[in-house]
Amino acid sequence: MTAGDTELMQRARQGLYWRLMSALFEQGDAAPNLETLARELAKTSDLPTELLDPKVTVDVLVHRFPKLKPEFSRPLPGFELPGPDGEAPQRAETPTDLKGTVQRALVVSKLLLNAFGPNTQGSVTAQQYGAWARDVEWLEGALGLPPGSLRQSGSGGGHGSGPPSGGGGEATRPPIGDEELKAGLATLEADMIHRMDLREVLKDPVLCERLTPSMALLEQILWDKGNLSGPALQNAKRLIARYVDELSKVLKLQMRQVTSRVHDNRVPPRRIFRNLDMKRTVWKNLTNWDPKERRLYVDRLFFRRTGKKSLPTKLIIIVDQSGSMTSAMVQTTILASIFAALPKVIVHLFAFDTRVIDLTPYVHDPVETLLRTKLGGGNDMRLALDLAAPCIDSPQNTAVVVISDFYDWSDFFSVLRQWKESGCHLIPVGSLHTTGYFSVNPEYSAKFKAIGAPVLSGSPKKLIEQIKKVM
Repeated sequence: MTAGDTELMQRARQGLYWRLMSALFEQGDAAPNLETLARELAKTSDLPTELLDPKVTVDVLVHRFPKLKPEFSRPLPGFELPGPDGEAPQRAETPTDLKGTVQRALVVSKLLLNAFGPNTQGSVTAQQYGAWARDVEWLEGALGLPPGSLRQSGSGGGHGSGPPSGGGGEATRPPIGDEELKAGLATLEADMIHRMDLREVLKDPVLCERLTPSMALLEQILWDKGNLSGPALQNAKRLIARYVDELSKVLKLQMRQVTSRVHDNRVPPRRIFRNLDMKRTVWKNLTNWDPKERRLYVDRLFFRRTGKKSLPTKLIIIVDQSGSMTSAMVQTTILASIFAALPKVIVHLFAFDTRVIDLTPYVHDPVETLLRTKLGGGNDMRLALDLAAPCIDSPQNTAVVVISDFYDWSDFFSVLRQWKESGCHLIPVGSLHTTGYFSVNPEYSAKFKAIGAPVLSGSPKKLIEQIKKVM
């Protein structure tokens, strides 16, 4: 290959990637001169013009032009998967001719444009959303990731329905470290869902199956559930149930340790045979070994401790259901249902904005609980505290979890302080989230810290660990 050929390939690659950047950042067609260059290069390289159109999905493209399928199945440079025996991955070959260079640059451009490009703008139908999700799966496969990895929002495993045919297969590479890419896709997906006409989509069970359950989709359903009925409502329930089941698996895994009670060293062990610690007894009496008689004389017995600290008999959860707290509301209802399934634990669940809803009768069914919430604006926690107060009949055996951003101007803090002083285990939580910024009222954050109950903020695991300590 001559120096002129190398320079030509470099210029072609540079021009195609300038076209990609132009289309991504302008959120529309690429600059006309760059688009003309791309078409001429595609024509010269015997590549279909559909490769340049972000509105043509990858599935359609590889179906029409099967010869391109291996190109979309190849990992991008630096994202090759290891061999079957754990051997180091082989680096992707660099094209050595103009056609290969143009083809590879256009394939990469296609993957990125379909995931982030102009076809994600404007009105969105369920079909377009489903096609976009499939295109993202092809991108994930090219990055060596399982389907759904880039669209996770902290709920656990990916939500994809499976790898696309030839689009990455059983990828096992861990998620890439570029969190901005994940955040960008999550924001884009949430925006697309907001622009979908969900009422019409939910009437069609086939279209609903194509939807990927996510927090953004769940929020839209909860906001609009008052306008749903018949088949649309049933399909909405199924979508909510799918998301709840996926998130519940993650939260149950984190809570598995909570169900095992903790030994209380203040309770002496019962001196009965079944509690006898044989190994420790033998070890502690080895000084009494008689080598002549070959006998061990035991003058001290050691027993295992079986006394347990009793769990708090009541767990009262008070959660802000205003619009900014949707994620916390969803995760709280699932946590409440899991705690309610524990033996000897009574769970009360109250949701509030400027009204209060007692969700205790439905606490075992998170789907039904979510459908009974009424997302809105404004906060009046004092109403919820007044409704929850009669549930506290034994403060020492009661844990109170209050989840809010505490931008609330009712007289709620004096009540919570009284509960804390009476012996209740008070756990204020500023938010339950895994990504993104969240603001907690700094005035009340300082007040809670002053009474020995600092505000938790972060992933649900922090709340689980705190409740575990209380229990």
